[in-house]
Amino acid sequence: MSALILIHVAISLVGIGSGLVVVYGFLTGKTLRGWNLLFLTTTIATSVTGFFFPYKGVTPGIVLGAVSLVVLALAVAALNKGWAKTYIVTASLAEFFNVLVLIVQSFQKIPALHAYAPTGKEPIIAVLQGVAFGVFAVLAVVGIRKLPKAV
Repeated sequence: MSALILIHVAISLVGIGSGLVVVYGFLTGKTLRGWNLLFLTTTIATSVTGFFFPYKGVTPGIVLGAVSLVVLALAVAALNKGWAKTYIVTASLAEFFNVLVLIVQSFQKIPALHAYAPTGKEPIIAVLQGVAFGVFAVLAVVGIRKLPKAV
């Protein structure tokens, strides 16, 4: 395994872990500034380092990386401007993208999971991705509802 892959995976896992803490902060109404910074930095780094892998044409990974960077730019702007609802939505979407890749990569790289989806096109992957999207959508809505109401 190359150094680039190891660094990319390590950064990705830190991004996923810190993103879960950030989402927890949404649900508890806590501003976790350091965790938000770690999440945004590592998730941006994950998307950027993904572009350093050998180019084999436009793939779903390249498209997702580009879309993720746009979403992350909006998240950074929202966090800096104090746009709480926008930040919750964009950060939740960015974390969903991280988990989406985790699902796909897990089925490709972990032998026990690969046995259930050897081609990567089996319904189990789509179901898990749909569940992940639903979970992060619900968490974003709950996080927005936890925001203090304007007086």
